[in-house]
Amino acid sequence: MTATHYYRIVCSIGLAAALSFCSEQSTDGPEAIAQQPLQTDTITAPADALEAILHEHIAVLASDEFEGRAPATPGEELTVNYLREQFMKLGVAPGNGDSYFQPVEVTEITAAGAPEMIIQGSDYAASFSYGDQQVVGSQQQVPFVTVQGSDLVFVGYGIVAPERNWNDYANIDVTDKTVIILVNDPGYATQDPAVFNGNAMTYYGRWTYKYEEAARQGAAAAIIVHETGPAGYGWEVVNNSWTGPQIGLTAANLNGNRAEIEGWITQETAEAVFDGAGLSYTELKQAAAQPGFTAVPMADLKLNVSIENSVRTSLSQNVLAAIPGTTRPEETVIYTAHWDHLGIDPTLEGDQIYNGASDNATGTAGLLALAHLHAQAPAPERTVVFLAVTAEESGLLGSQWYAQHPVYPIASTVANINMDNMNTVGRTRDVVVVGARSSELEDYLADAAGRQGRYIQSEPNPERGYYYRSDHFNFAKVGVPALYAESGEDNVEFGRDYGAAQAQDYTDNRYHQPGDEYRASWDLSGAAEDLRLYFDIGQRLANEQTFPEWYEGNEFKAIRDASSARRLGSDPQ
Repeated sequence: MTATHYYRIVCSIGLAAALSFCSEQSTDGPEAIAQQPLQTDTITAPADALEAILHEHIAVLASDEFEGRAPATPGEELTVNYLREQFMKLGVAPGNGDSYFQPVEVTEITAAGAPEMIIQGSDYAASFSYGDQQVVGSQQQVPFVTVQGSDLVFVGYGIVAPERNWNDYANIDVTDKTVIILVNDPGYATQDPAVFNGNAMTYYGRWTYKYEEAARQGAAAAIIVHETGPAGYGWEVVNNSWTGPQIGLTAANLNGNRAEIEGWITQETAEAVFDGAGLSYTELKQAAAQPGFTAVPMADLKLNVSIENSVRTSLSQNVLAAIPGTTRPEETVIYTAHWDHLGIDPTLEGDQIYNGASDNATGTAGLLALAHLHAQAPAPERTVVFLAVTAEESGLLGSQWYAQHPVYPIASTVANINMDNMNTVGRTRDVVVVGARSSELEDYLADAAGRQGRYIQSEPNPERGYYYRSDHFNFAKVGVPALYAESGEDNVEFGRDYGAAQAQDYTDNRYHQPGDEYRASWDLSGAAEDLRLYFDIGQRLANEQTFPEWYEGNEFKAIRDASSARRLGSDPQ
């Protein structure tokens, strides 16, 4: 029995209710607003209806029947068909011509057994166990990969940033060598605002960048040292995410440009290896955070790893629906949420399904709820697109594919609004912008939040690099202003400490774990209120003529300026 046999749409929200929450924008600061009652009289009724819709969709998407929604599995087939059927029920048109789907070519790589990592030198030899002490794999889409006798080199944070006068690979050739890399960046290590972005992670701190740079440098293997603080998650997240089938975009060159081996080691493993080389991990970690750091060969230690892979190429699907614009249909506002999660791990004892209820059945349900709201509003002047992307958990692959193969021209894409892991613990007085001080979309957000009596708050954990960990980032990389905002921690009923504790409890105990399951007791009033924000912003964007811009100094502004020149016909090329 498919989910659609027992799913029931709960309610229908009229346009008057959809717009009834709006009131005069508050001009008070966060402290004053925190002392004021929120405007419950204007938002309770539509919020209740939105909550019911969210509960219904999340319960289905996060059910065991959907098997954790892994790409290229029966769980995907259930998921994408469910989304198509719901968009059809709402009367929202296909978003890719006459289809609701955009095929995404993916390759699944599964390592056989538990690959062993052996490190040897003249006075040292050790084998480290897969899962407990290390996780190694390969993104090369071939059946067998081996690295034998590869010299180990500690390259600090593995960063080449000319604009910051920083080069961890200066004066050393790591061709065919194994580089050992610290997670995050020197700003986090020093907590100095003048170093990179201080506590706020830059893209140089993300694991994706570190593997990319190691490959550019010609390394045979790239191994990142995990520490919970700078990574932003515990070892169990690494173990759960990087073991089992790994999905990547199908590459014509079979990813031959990637390092043969990519992996992680625990801090304890790193300390043992450094000690085996006669080096101090603690001292070298401190040195690596200072300007002028020089990479350190790790005595005569060498890496030996061989991996046998099963390789399976298939199609996954992005799901698109759209409400065509009436006067400027070529201009688009795109909402995004990823529908996928981690699937099933048959090696686990007990619960083997990663249901992904918070991450990201909530955002996917939110996408359907927004389609519901927009479908009842007057037809927009610009086209409004609802894009549920695949393979976010494998490295933002579905949104990367869309950005590289856009259904709607990037130059005329007005903005992206992304939803990932929505609030399940009640309303908040604050709204957090992930990657703040980036674009004029934050002004739109401030206006909409003010009408709800809420205030904008800085990201509580900028060191975790959330800006680089969800699908809006791929829109930003091609120049489209992208907003990723969510409920903060200032819980209306129980206060900030409660909100912070709930967020940390989720990170510690359910994030990327089988325990991320739907609970009927969830308080989705905060998620519903956030959806009103996104709807308000989307309505404004869809019915005005301006294009929001990146703020001066933003790294993506030049890309947007170039695409705007092409759109306006003023590009000299």
